[in-house]
Amino acid sequence: MRPVEPIVLERAPVRLVPLGLEHEAGLRAAACDGELWNLRVTSVPEPTQTRTYIETALRMRAEGHRLAFAVLDSTSGEVIGSTSYHDIVPAVERLEIGWTWYAASRQRSAANTTAKLLLMAHAFDTLGARLVGWRTDNYNFASQRAIERLGARRDGVLRHHALRRDGTVRDTVMYSLMAGEWPEVRAHLEYQLARPR
Repeated sequence: MRPVEPIVLERAPVRLVPLGLEHEAGLRAAACDGELWNLRVTSVPEPTQTRTYIETALRMRAEGHRLAFAVLDSTSGEVIGSTSYHDIVPAVERLEIGWTWYAASRQRSAANTTAKLLLMAHAFDTLGARLVGWRTDNYNFASQRAIERLGARRDGVLRHHALRRDGTVRDTVMYSLMAGEWPEVRAHLEYQLARPR
């Protein structure tokens, strides 16, 4: 698998750019659209923690574990959320897509499907990943449905796996998509994006 390096990915209605401190105000505004940090099953930063969120993502990028993106509206340039490649394991040609969230006003739009299509295409077609994975909180049913709509397969549940922000311990639902499954999934996502709404 090729190294995961900063890149800009774009297809209307979104533009994914490497997350940086210049996105702090926009990221804060996106999180405030719906007060998303109050959801215990997400990684959305509280407004006062937005800079720390970005600094953590940049540190993880420097360590080779994560490449975070600001998700922008491709027309206005407004920050509408964030997503990342993470848990990057070149030795087995695997990475995951996660840390994904969108302003409440952009949820249930074409933004997530388009961003995931861009990320999967880059992972499989350019980087040469053999597997793309996802993980989510066992109580984040909206996230589970969204991942399943992408065509990923549910691999199982890691019990008592990770801390939530409120100090409780979550079970983690794991999903994956193999490179051989990607052509059919790509065709399905293209169909979903092209059909009238």
